[in-house]
Amino acid sequence: MGQSRRQAEMAVREFMTIDGVPVEIAGEKNILELIRKAGIDMPAFCYNSDLSVYGACRMCMVEIDGGGLDSSCSSIPKPGMVIRTNTKRLRNYRKNILELLLSNHCRDCTTCEKSKNCKLQELALRFDLGDVRFPNTNAVPRLDESSLCIIRDESKCILCGDCIRMCNEVQSVGAIDFAGRGAKMRVSPVFGEPIGKSPCVGCGQCAAVCPTGAITVRNDTDKIWAALDDRNTKVTVQIAPAVRVAVTREFGFARRENAIGLIVAALRRMGFDEIYDTATGADITVLEEANEFLKRVENGEGGGMPLFTSCCPAWIQFVEKKYPELLPHISTCRSPMQMFAAVIREESNLATSKPHVHVAVMPCTAKKFEAARDEFKVNGKPQVDYVITTQELIKMIRESGIIMTTLQPEAVDMPFGTISGAGVIFGVSGGVTEAVLRRVTTDKSAGTLMSLGWTGVRGMEGLKTTTIPFGDKQLKIAIVSGLKNTADLIERIKSGEEHYDFVEVMSCPGGCVSGAGQPSVGWEEKLSRGQGLYAADKLCNVKRSEENPLMIELYGGLLKGKVHELLHVDYLHKEAHHA
Repeated sequence: MGQSRRQAEMAVREFMTIDGVPVEIAGEKNILELIRKAGIDMPAFCYNSDLSVYGACRMCMVEIDGGGLDSSCSSIPKPGMVIRTNTKRLRNYRKNILELLLSNHCRDCTTCEKSKNCKLQELALRFDLGDVRFPNTNAVPRLDESSLCIIRDESKCILCGDCIRMCNEVQSVGAIDFAGRGAKMRVSPVFGEPIGKSPCVGCGQCAAVCPTGAITVRNDTDKIWAALDDRNTKVTVQIAPAVRVAVTREFGFARRENAIGLIVAALRRMGFDEIYDTATGADITVLEEANEFLKRVENGEGGGMPLFTSCCPAWIQFVEKKYPELLPHISTCRSPMQMFAAVIREESNLATSKPHVHVAVMPCTAKKFEAARDEFKVNGKPQVDYVITTQELIKMIRESGIIMTTLQPEAVDMPFGTISGAGVIFGVSGGVTEAVLRRVTTDKSAGTLMSLGWTGVRGMEGLKTTTIPFGDKQLKIAIVSGLKNTADLIERIKSGEEHYDFVEVMSCPGGCVSGAGQPSVGWEEKLSRGQGLYAADKLCNVKRSEENPLMIELYGGLLKGKVHELLHVDYLHKEAHHA
């Protein structure tokens, strides 16, 4: 009886055979997913599960019994199908493709920003390409350095189209596309302009999906080293919340963990004079943004439009360039980075007359542009002198020779050494909203604090909505990440199809944990980073920003009479800038 039931169950299930092994078909949308499910690392340049199927690189070709060769990324799995992934014919085919790509590729691998993290380099080693038979026709780098956020090198582009699909399908920016035909085809910004003059908003997601060094994050570490080498200069640094959950994997740690203490220890050994946590700036942002939101709700302001958050600089540029009519509805609050920088500068001006360089370590490429905006300069000098990404921080640690596994965690410096859990969760989609809700809710009990996490604000979905009771009102809130999702939501709001009181926007899917300045990882790893921030929140003694004793001290002292000057910004009456 039991055997008959198992046989019946097996008859219902559908299988195909991959390299002689039966593999169950369970909703996979293409053969490539089944191949990887079977434990085979199928090579591919142009396949990304978050993007549409392009099928251009042909590296994922398979032999199908009775059907010849076909690309596995664009082939639908069928029951009874028999395929082979590793025949002599396929190995030679893939080597030929790699040789052709390398013959049209600048091969300065030892000095490339993507060295050891380049898909082309990885596959060339995997297929043991000791020599390329064809002459190199693209040996000279062709750089576009017009953006403050990213650098393009056409000589390293393999025309996989990943950057184009990310920019158009996920981010809805449309800054780049294919231009030309045949051998003259290339990836180009609109009208062949430099990327800095295009609609680019600096989110850097194109660099995050680029498999080679054709688009990379701008490297500003030399400027930081120069500042650190000047003994007459005071160098301070702030570390964004999302950075703490994105470095341990790069240094061989066995599991994901909150590495803020190790990062502080490493920065101190590099020579930074004062080290702070941007979560402090996030606490200030919560108080200011919550006050602005409450005033808007209580006074019935906004004309039916929601208050949009202002923490994400790529989102601000997106509004300036595509939806300038929404600028009156963007929060006037500066980002946590800029709020905290203003506070640090103010304190430093009172404490010392030494030259002062302030650095921010961010998960975000767009922060490089934000730091250079005229709105955040005082007498022509930026409040944040330099922004480096998590990737750049990792490079600096390695260049220093610091062995992270030997370090003991260290605390950030005073007088800004106190943070709340609300500030820490800013780095994940929904974190800003939850932090604001912790502030505005009248019930401050532990049960209510826990229940806020169950209202739909957590999770990595591209759009989350929730309704929160507030007095005699029901506040409708939307949390959106990814600019395509944001554009779709904006159109529904403008048409009257949807109404919200508050909208949190993060340009990068999933929030800052997925920032383009973070080490490139898969979606599961990004989920883990978000969970890491919530775990860090649980370990914080202070859960709400208004309960952070430092906030009381700041508002009663350094910020007194200077709140608007130091903490707010007017984007409405500024011309749009370029990334």
